[in-house]
Amino acid sequence: MLPLRLSDAHSLRLLEDSDTVELHALIEANRAYLSRWMPWASHQSLGDTSAFIAGARRQVAENDGLQAAVVFAGRLVGVVGFHSVDWPHRKTSLGYWLGEAYQGHGTMTRAVRALVDHALGTWQLHRVEARVAPENLRSRAVLERVGFRCEGTLRQAELVGGRFLDNVVYAVLASEWDAPAQSPAR
Repeated sequence: MLPLRLSDAHSLRLLEDSDTVELHALIEANRAYLSRWMPWASHQSLGDTSAFIAGARRQVAENDGLQAAVVFAGRLVGVVGFHSVDWPHRKTSLGYWLGEAYQGHGTMTRAVRALVDHALGTWQLHRVEARVAPENLRSRAVLERVGFRCEGTLRQAELVGGRFLDNVVYAVLASEWDAPAQSPAR
């Protein structure tokens, strides 16, 4: 599946060990923004970034999902991937983030659409889920644009930056997914 061209300037590819410094610099540059939504962002060290990439490579080798670098014009601008795959129940959960300066151009919408299409098409999974803080309106909009449905809210489900955040649960089922009929990225 990867590398995968999303547009003339956008692509997805597997994370490599050589991405450690660039990915960590992107995290550093976006730490304040990411720390609002991601529990790992406030304390992510270079060593943690290296361990994340090593774990992502193991994940692919063990057929337990994948993590992809979101690339724009040759630069790593974010990450999108599956936390793991529950093969017996044919489901997975999706996570993603994009550097703040690269938002608002349809990049993540394209990336999420491509990964969901892979999960429900190639892998023949039944369900893809994502959880988002209610106030993270951009992330919620990505899911809604590609056809996820809001299923409810888990109260105070995640500790982020010393505060408990609710998680809005979104999901799409294979029977609901019609990738070619999805609206184009904005």
